[in-house]
Amino acid sequence: MPTPYLTLSQVEAIAREAHRAQTDKAGRPYAEHLAAVAEGVRVRGGSEEQMAAAWLHDAVEDGVLSRQWLDEASLPGRVKHMVLAVTKRDGEDLSTYTGRILATPGALLIKEADLAHNADPDRLAMLEPATRTRLTDKYAQVRGLLGLDSGVRPLERRDQANPATG
Repeated sequence: MPTPYLTLSQVEAIAREAHRAQTDKAGRPYAEHLAAVAEGVRVRGGSEEQMAAAWLHDAVEDGVLSRQWLDEASLPGRVKHMVLAVTKRDGEDLSTYTGRILATPGALLIKEADLAHNADPDRLAMLEPATRTRLTDKYAQVRGLLGLDSGVRPLERRDQANPATG
C-alpha cells in the first residue's frame, strides 16, 4: 500500500519548524514570509500542491531542509519539482533560474506570490535604504524575466502556471 502524502497542515508544520530559528532581513520570524507566500498562492487560485510548495519554497535554498529530505518526503512529485524550480542554486544566473521556473508547471505562481511579498512596500520600508534599493531592483528584474509585468491578466498566468485549472 502506498504511503499517504503529507497533508497541507503537516507541510506547514514542517516548514514552520524547519525555519523556526530563522528571521527575514527585517528581523521578523521567517514563517511569516512563508505564510504570506502560501496565502498569496491561495488567493491567486493556486492548488493545494502549489500551496505546499509555497510553504517549502525556501527550505532547500536556505539549508533548513536538505535535498535528500525533499527527495524522500511523502510529497507528490509535482510539489518536489515546484520546490526545486524556485530554489536558486549557488552561482546560478537569473536567466537560468527564471527559465527553470517558467519550464516547471505550477512554479510561476509560487514565485509570483514570493516576489509580491518580498516587494511589499511596507516590508521593504523596514530595510536600510541601500538594501531596499538593491532588492527592489532585483525583484523587478526577476519579474521582468518571468514576464510578470507583461500585461497578461493574473487568471491567464494562473492557468499557465497551474495546468490542473486549465
